[in-house]
Amino acid sequence: MTAADTFPLDPVELTQALIRIDSVNPELIPGGAGEAEIVEWCARWFAARGFEVHRLGTAERPTVVGIVRGRGGGRSLMLNGHLDTVGVAGYDGDPFEAPVSDGTVFGRGAFDMKGGVAAMMAAAARAGSAELAGDVIVTLVADEEFGSVGTEDALAAFTADGAIVTEPSEMHRVLAHRGFAWFTIDLIGVAAHGSMPEQGVDAIRHAGLVIRAIDELQSEFTERPAHPLLGHSSVRVATISGGSDAATVAGSCTLTIESRTLPGDTPDSVEAELRAVLDTIASTTPNFRYELRRIVARNAFEADPEWLIVQAVASSGERVTGSPLPTRGEPFWTDAGLIHDAGIPCLLIGVDGGGAHADTEWATTKSIEQLTDILEGTIRSFCA
Repeated sequence: MTAADTFPLDPVELTQALIRIDSVNPELIPGGAGEAEIVEWCARWFAARGFEVHRLGTAERPTVVGIVRGRGGGRSLMLNGHLDTVGVAGYDGDPFEAPVSDGTVFGRGAFDMKGGVAAMMAAAARAGSAELAGDVIVTLVADEEFGSVGTEDALAAFTADGAIVTEPSEMHRVLAHRGFAWFTIDLIGVAAHGSMPEQGVDAIRHAGLVIRAIDELQSEFTERPAHPLLGHSSVRVATISGGSDAATVAGSCTLTIESRTLPGDTPDSVEAELRAVLDTIASTTPNFRYELRRIVARNAFEADPEWLIVQAVASSGERVTGSPLPTRGEPFWTDAGLIHDAGIPCLLIGVDGGGAHADTEWATTKSIEQLTDILEGTIRSFCA
C-alpha cells in the first residue's frame, strides 16, 4: 500500500478520511475523543507528503503543524483550521461514515470544518511541488469549539506574513466577525422571612432592575451607526439564578451577561459600559450591591481589503470560479481574531454546505475542490 492509498491527496477523499476519525471536543462533551488520534493521522499524512512536522500542546489536546519550507526570500503564509468537532448525540445516521451522494459529503465536521482542513492540506501539498520562496505553515489546531488553546499554541510557536482561516463561509471571503465578552453579575441582598420582606434586601428584585437596564443598553446599541458588514453590537442576559425557596427573600442572585462586540470595542470598554449601568442603578436604589466579573473575552476581527493576502485570495478566487468572490461578515467569533491580534493579516474563506452543530452536516464536493484550487493559487502567488 502506497502513501497515496493511505493518505489521499484528493481533497474530497481527504475530507472523508478526516470525518471518519472521531474528534469530538471533550470540553463540550465529557468523554469526547479529542484530537489525539486525528492529530497523529495528520502528522503521518504530513510526513508522507514531505512536510516538516511539529507537534504542540499536550498529549490529550494536541495540535499539529506541517510546514512546506521555501527556498527563502519570500512571504510566509499560515493556513489555519481546527480538528475538533461538536458532539454527535442525536445525529441522523452514522456521523463518521462520510458517504458521498449527489455531490455532497456528509458527516460530523464535513462543513465545520474538515472540508476546509482537507482543502488547505491538499493545496499546501500541491503548491509545495512547485518551488516556493516563502514557507507554507499549516496549523491543524485543537479546541476551537471551546477555548482555542490550539491556535494559541500555534501562534506562540509560529508567525507568518499572512494567514487564511478555512472556517466554513459558503465560498465567501469573510473580512470581519464580531467578538464576544461574557460576564457574571453577583447581586448581594439580605435574606429574610417571606412574611417580613421589609427586613431583607431582595436580590431578585434588583436583578429585575438590571435586566431592564440591559434591555435599555441594547436599545442604545441599535441606535448607533451600524458596521457595514456586522451590523450592531449586542448585549443580553444569558442566564439567571437566585433565591433559595418560596418562603425566603432572595439573599443573592447571579446573572450571566453576553456581549457581542464590533471592531474597535475592547473587553475593557465593554466592562466599563456594564459597570456604568450598574453604578447608575446603585446611585438610585438603596442597598443595591453588586460584583461584576469578566469570564472570558475575545476581540472582534476586521481585515483591510487592501492587505496583500486579501487581494491574493480575491484574485485566485476569481480565476477559479470565473467571477468575483462575494464578501461578508460573520456574527460569530473565530480563531481569526487571535491571528489578527498576533499581528498577522488574515481573512476567512471556507466550503459551501450546512448543518454546523446540527443533526445532519454536509459540504459540497464542488466547493471543497474549488477551495483547494483557490488556496493553491493563493499560495503560489503569495509565497512566490
